[in-house]
Amino acid sequence: MKNISKYKVDTSILIMMILLAIISVVTIFSAGALIDNNTLYIKQIIWYILGFIVAYIIMSVGNKYIYRYTWVLYGLGVLTLLSVLIFANPINDIRSWFVLPGIGTIQPSEFMKIILILTLGKVLSNFNDDKPNPDLLDEFKLLIKVAIIVLIPGILTFLQPDTGVVLIYLLITTVMLFISGIKYRWFGIIGGLALIIVATIVTIYFVNSQLFIDLFGTSFFLRIDRLLDWTSKSGYQLESGISAIASGGLFGHGLGNTPIYFPAPHTDFIFAVYASNFGLVGSLLLISLIAYFDIKLINLVSKTNSIIDKLVISGIIGMLLYQQIQNIGMTIGLLPITGITLPFISYGGSSLISYMIMAGIIFNISNESLRYTN
Repeated sequence: MKNISKYKVDTSILIMMILLAIISVVTIFSAGALIDNNTLYIKQIIWYILGFIVAYIIMSVGNKYIYRYTWVLYGLGVLTLLSVLIFANPINDIRSWFVLPGIGTIQPSEFMKIILILTLGKVLSNFNDDKPNPDLLDEFKLLIKVAIIVLIPGILTFLQPDTGVVLIYLLITTVMLFISGIKYRWFGIIGGLALIIVATIVTIYFVNSQLFIDLFGTSFFLRIDRLLDWTSKSGYQLESGISAIASGGLFGHGLGNTPIYFPAPHTDFIFAVYASNFGLVGSLLLISLIAYFDIKLINLVSKTNSIIDKLVISGIIGMLLYQQIQNIGMTIGLLPITGITLPFISYGGSSLISYMIMAGIIFNISNESLRYTN
């Protein structure tokens, strides 16, 4: 059994996480009035307590042990994604969650994000070790392997359907490939192919909607339709959310005072609740806090000498940055609504535990002097 000889954590990162936890609980408490549920903030407190325990366990185990069993985790992650499609009862026609009586829902795709980061980190770091001077064929084989690794959970998650998480998978992959040092021409090739595919899909959508439905299904048609609501700033959720934010003014209406109802105030649109309660000043403070947290993680990449640690932390940063920008952007009408939650702030046990797993990994990376003895 392993004992930890000394605990050291990056104090500034820990303080940031505690502040984000307080903001999360307070905002979810305020959102409870909109959905007539005053217990969600208590559940979020419990999830945070469990999350810090999980982070502690991750520190106890150590990153090397986790990296060693990455493929086992990947297999389990894919198995749970497949199981949720087969066995889970749909919620609003979506099969993304296992319902556990007395506990709530568990969303396997949230854990798949960190598993994918770990798996790609191991594959790319091994490639750098084995092929210090790779040629184009070596990199092509690597890209095929990476594509298979990403497509398997990507397809299973898309079928749930959850397009937002699939986009996160792709973003994580792009960031980690960029950090891995492969030749930049591949990004041009992949980007060009992606544009052709997207252009073809969008053309079919506008030219022949029935053909689109026949090819891709009604669910995907409705997802595209929802994305396009953003271009006209239409849609009840978006219009009400923007109105609530605008009504907050400089200092907001105060805690628990959100004058306008909109769907998903405790998850997707939690920033609208916060902005309505605390106004422009409070919103700028929250964004500054998030930015400082991200900058600390970016600095961490430059300080570590381990290739796999650099790749893993880069994947985490890419995921967090995308979700932060996407969530706040869609809430204020600058980006399409994709159902992406705000990390560490939105309500959700699965997402929060997955972030705390990442936190444990981050703490391990930030303190290379932490040692374990048998």
